Amino acid sequence: MPSMAPFPAHRIKSSDTEIAYWVFGDGPPVLLLHPFPVHHEFWLPVTEVLSTRYRILLPDLRGHGESGIGDGPATMDKHAADLARVMDDADVGRAPLIGVSIGGYALFEFWRKHRGRVAALGLCNTKAPADGPEARTARLQAANDVLERGTDPFFETMIPRLLGKSTLENRPDLRDGVLRMMRAMSPEDVAKVQRGMAARPDSVETLKTINVPTLLVTGDEDILTGINEAELMRQHIPNAQLRVIPRAGHYSPWEQPKEATRILRQFLDSL
Repeated sequence: MPSMAPFPAHRIKSSDTEIAYWVFGDGPPVLLLHPFPVHHEFWLPVTEVLSTRYRILLPDLRGHGESGIGDGPATMDKHAADLARVMDDADVGRAPLIGVSIGGYALFEFWRKHRGRVAALGLCNTKAPADGPEARTARLQAANDVLERGTDPFFETMIPRLLGKSTLENRPDLRDGVLRMMRAMSPEDVAKVQRGMAARPDSVETLKTINVPTLLVTGDEDILTGINEAELMRQHIPNAQLRVIPRAGHYSPWEQPKEATRILRQFLDSL
């Protein structure tokens, strides 16, 4: 973890819950959205460098980290509304938004609802299609299982799917950091977020409407979304750039922060 002094969270009311977010640096604003089931600290290694030039906003998505879950499933509609509230509270009218995995799902919905507030998009280790019947059933079963058995068995089974082979073999510290972040989620949090992801709409048609600069990032060891899903997005989003991070899985910015920072900084500096 970088040696950044801890900053107090900003806390705002968003519909039926409280959302926490952090701000680092000064300059043009940029929002970075973490993947499930971790939280804003996922981005700290990247933020340490980007915050020398940009004002970085790091929300904890609903149900993650220090943000509340609210009533019912944590749908993409709720996540998008929460992000708009964060931007309002931080006095950000329009900005680049970058999201990993569920962060990308939330950004598709944010684009549909608030595209005038999107200066550019970064879609990292994510995919546009909705869950198919088998994947949806698996999510809903996982939601039920964590309520019955607790979160640790679920988190342990997720680790080899989220982190690349190179990370698992060479960086036990990164694995431990992921588990520590995951454990901030309660069984109820995990279940409601999973149900929200299972209900997310298909976003393939949405891709064709994206007309802002767009960066697509994946890891060459990502077995969940990977190059095929990134290529599908590239084919549908006009002029999208695709970058592949070597020796990285689904959590590529966490696994290879130097390369992720280089790619993101180059993209942001070009806007």
